[in-house]
Amino acid sequence: MEKLSLSKLEQYLSKAAWILKGPVDAADFKVYIFPLLFFKRISDVYDEEYQVALKESGGDKDYAELAELHRFIIPDDCHWEDVRNTTVNVGKALQKAFREIEKANQQLLYGIFGDAAWTNKEKLPDSLLTNLIEHFSQYNLSNEAVDADILGRSYEYLIKHFADLTNKKAGEFYTPRSVVHLIGLVIDAKEGETIYDPACGTGGMLLECVEHLKEEGRDYRTLKMYGQEKNLTTSTIARMNMFLHGIEDFEIVRGDTLRNPGHLDNDEIKRFDCVIANPPFSLKEWGADQWATDPYGRNIAGVPPSSNGDMAWVQHMIRCMKPKTGRMAVVLPHGTLFRKGAEGRIRQELIEQDMLEAVIGLGANIFYGTTLAACVLVFRALKPKERRKKVLFIDASDQVRVGRAQNYMEPQHIDAIYSWYKEYADVTDHAKVVSVDELKAKEYNLNIPLYIEKTVTDDLPSLDEALAQLENAAEKAWEAEDRFKVLLKEFNLM
Repeated sequence: MEKLSLSKLEQYLSKAAWILKGPVDAADFKVYIFPLLFFKRISDVYDEEYQVALKESGGDKDYAELAELHRFIIPDDCHWEDVRNTTVNVGKALQKAFREIEKANQQLLYGIFGDAAWTNKEKLPDSLLTNLIEHFSQYNLSNEAVDADILGRSYEYLIKHFADLTNKKAGEFYTPRSVVHLIGLVIDAKEGETIYDPACGTGGMLLECVEHLKEEGRDYRTLKMYGQEKNLTTSTIARMNMFLHGIEDFEIVRGDTLRNPGHLDNDEIKRFDCVIANPPFSLKEWGADQWATDPYGRNIAGVPPSSNGDMAWVQHMIRCMKPKTGRMAVVLPHGTLFRKGAEGRIRQELIEQDMLEAVIGLGANIFYGTTLAACVLVFRALKPKERRKKVLFIDASDQVRVGRAQNYMEPQHIDAIYSWYKEYADVTDHAKVVSVDELKAKEYNLNIPLYIEKTVTDDLPSLDEALAQLENAAEKAWEAEDRFKVLLKEFNLM
């Protein structure tokens, strides 16, 4: 059997979105498409496992149906084909299949299909659902037919596709792949480590750590993944994303991380080797009233303003690092580097605790839904001796390919930024190692231009050169106008 290619799967998923267009708002496509994709995948894998067991047992159907031979249990009348053969009340049949599969696999799949209104016939008439199910039925999504890697990558494509379609607050569920890759390099996950994302979205950053180990030829299956996400739909997508990438050792919980952290050890905050996140920028009403007496000890440097939760995320993540191996990277708006008041006092305390290792300023307009430039702060629970009492500043604002509507970081840009971080040395126009004493002298302001001054080159032409260029441009413009007039005459338009 020839395996499905990534391009075929991408076209397949895009067509599914096109089928929904009209009755369903583009922002809601993911609510319907992701559960159907996952349902089709687990049904096809179940059939594959059944056929293998049937062959091994010489045709013993009772043996082939044993639960221990299947990754997931699919109850009677709840298989993809059962729903496919339904022509009336298709939404009801889908909803029943989803709920029964969740019940039969409570430990792994509880709540994974979300709470979409499948029985709303005004939005999802039987004809539309039948069309959508037939579309999904055209390909086999078993392990033999499609690699988990390819399926996972097509899934990421679909997430980005939705971000492109809606372009409103898309950053809440999609971080540019280039930024995710950079963070994966900086964090440098090792075999057997624990990885945690307190604002995990669809799980892209967690999966980047998996890809990092794969690229280095190491055993990614030894990683243990943890995530928390407030949005119900997004958290279920994250769980499906893990399964579709072939990841089994993970724990994604739904909930408000700052108010109710979901990963605890004996009522205390759980600690991790790697902590990564792109939390919502400048979150309002994040729970400041509870922070001063936080029962989990996350108030390590002060209470952030109630109107801005950036420094609450930073402190939460620091508290989640293991004392020796812990390291973290967090994406934040540039304002976090220099805002005064409570945030300034928190910055000072964190710098004096000497866990801040690097400040990386990224280019503008690389995130969906915002033209703002962002930065990445890198912390370590225990910095190497040669980096103590120092902070590396990196100005990567020019490391982008400028696009018409959006800018992009290409592989060469990521390589350059990572090389500056790894070398931890001064690079003209791009990197500067600064002592904590220097930071203190500037009142712990981390604004990158304070420490990296761009070299100014005088590339302006002389007055005579400028006049010559202007004259040449004018001559070309007149020549173009003359050619245009000739064309108009030829077509009798003048």
